[in-house]
Amino acid sequence: MAETYDLIVLGSGPGGYVAGIRAAQLGLKTAIVEREVLGGICLNWGCIPTKALLRSAEVYHHIKEAGSFGLSAGKPGFDLGKVVERSRGVAAQMNRGVTGLMKRNKIDVHMGEGSIAAPGKLTVTAGGKTTELAARHIIIATGARARELPFAQSDGKRIWTYRHAMVPKEMPSELLVIGSGAIGIEFASFYNELGAKVTVVEMLDRIVPVEDAEVSRALTKSVTAQGMEVLTSAGVESLKADAKGVAASIKLKDGKIEERRFSHAIVAVGIVPNTENIGIDKLGVKTTKGHIDTDAMCRTNVPGIWAIGDVTAPPWLAHKASHEGLIAAEAIAQALGNKDVHPHAMDVLNIPGCTYCRPQVASVGLTEAKAKEAGHEVRVGRFPFPGNGKAIAMGETEGFVKTVFDARTGELLGAHMIGAEVTELIQGYTVGKTAELVEQDFINTVYPHPTLSEMMHESVLAAYGRVLHI
Repeated sequence: MAETYDLIVLGSGPGGYVAGIRAAQLGLKTAIVEREVLGGICLNWGCIPTKALLRSAEVYHHIKEAGSFGLSAGKPGFDLGKVVERSRGVAAQMNRGVTGLMKRNKIDVHMGEGSIAAPGKLTVTAGGKTTELAARHIIIATGARARELPFAQSDGKRIWTYRHAMVPKEMPSELLVIGSGAIGIEFASFYNELGAKVTVVEMLDRIVPVEDAEVSRALTKSVTAQGMEVLTSAGVESLKADAKGVAASIKLKDGKIEERRFSHAIVAVGIVPNTENIGIDKLGVKTTKGHIDTDAMCRTNVPGIWAIGDVTAPPWLAHKASHEGLIAAEAIAQALGNKDVHPHAMDVLNIPGCTYCRPQVASVGLTEAKAKEAGHEVRVGRFPFPGNGKAIAMGETEGFVKTVFDARTGELLGAHMIGAEVTELIQGYTVGKTAELVEQDFINTVYPHPTLSEMMHESVLAAYGRVLHI
């Protein structure tokens, strides 16, 4: 007889395991099915270990700049193997943490390939053995994987996906990065910092194309000054690996084809949702371009089947998945009779995005262009890092903070930042957007001195003609 649960979560990434914990907190008998490792891609092969790599690069950068702070650190160097070892150790620690959370919250974990046999029924196959489970509700949180180029499949030797790039067996000398979204530009930043000659190819007309155009221009200027080559409105026509490196045909902005050689290439051209072989086709679960369609409460079109995270619509971010996990778990508890929970609908405009290159990039809400396209009359404020005392003291004077307000209502429509630690600063504006604060709320808030956060205040003041320190 199949073991029965209130909820089974298929996948244990940052969406899946958070959904499981919240459901358990609400008294639901909960299980998680995972085919690989607890914590999913984010904790094991994505967000966390990449930030460990980038931290090593950041420390290395500071060592190289020690002289400007009156310090001496000798000739800087690095051991790539130890850098990778530290990153994998961080990932292992995170995996152990999630394992402990499952035990602490009394969540059953079934390791193996999960497939939904019918609404409320799920099978788990591991080691040739199949186990049947049953649940009143099922959350699909199977995530996504790197999209491959049809003409250049990754081999782990010369052509890499993000996964290969995290555990390099050798340091690239000349690296081609195809795609300039967060993953591509972060790895470009990491390897460039360690001394590789990096070329970034982006099909669109600017790098980090989802960001505000001013941020894209500033980042292009910065990474170019750091030694990267940036080719926009360009595409890789072919990519062939051999024992010595990679041969690439690159179509440039002017239409000319340039033949180039690199030691390695990273393909960072998007993701593919993990929806194969999990049973959704026979259930009639609706999808768009492979991603599962859901409403704002994470319900699919099939009763009792929910979906969260990268397997659904963008933005494909770990924190979006986690929050969807909370929403789905609370909505399920409510559906099962809990009158004390009040789940809220997801608003994607309140989801911040962060990119951990150097300098960092962060944003929330609409860009200036998108706000105007939506019909808003806008007021825009900007404040540069060189106008901030803490930034000057830190030696981090590159970047700016930009805010976009509705001129009529004072609503914060969007905030866009580039510079040191902006991935930490952005949450202040995210709270403001979520709480529906207007310009006067930000203006009347006291910001501590000396901090980088004062630039957030000044940017709002600038939008209303009241800027103080420029």
